[in-house]
Amino acid sequence: MASNEATKKMDVTRGTPRGSSTPTPPRQTPPARPAPKRTGPLEFLNQVRDEGRKVTWPTRKETTVTTIMVFIMVVLASLFFTVVDQAMRYLVGLVLGV
Repeated sequence: MASNEATKKMDVTRGTPRGSSTPTPPRQTPPARPAPKRTGPLEFLNQVRDEGRKVTWPTRKETTVTTIMVFIMVVLASLFFTVVDQAMRYLVGLVLGV
């Protein structure tokens, strides 16, 4: 039964054939898209330069404030993990009796 003949037979208890009674229509193939235009190296570099001009670069003040915020978060995270590490070390020492 390599071709799944069981689904093609009549269901004896119901008396109706299995599966849909109307065949499904074949799928339509999507319309062919035209081949994309190839871009040369000079045109590519011009496009890169144009996209670079669209970027909104941060000001010196924004960069400084963001850098300070990152350093503060690093210090806070290191303090948090140091406290958690010491607490876990203490608890493990109590449990193991070392």
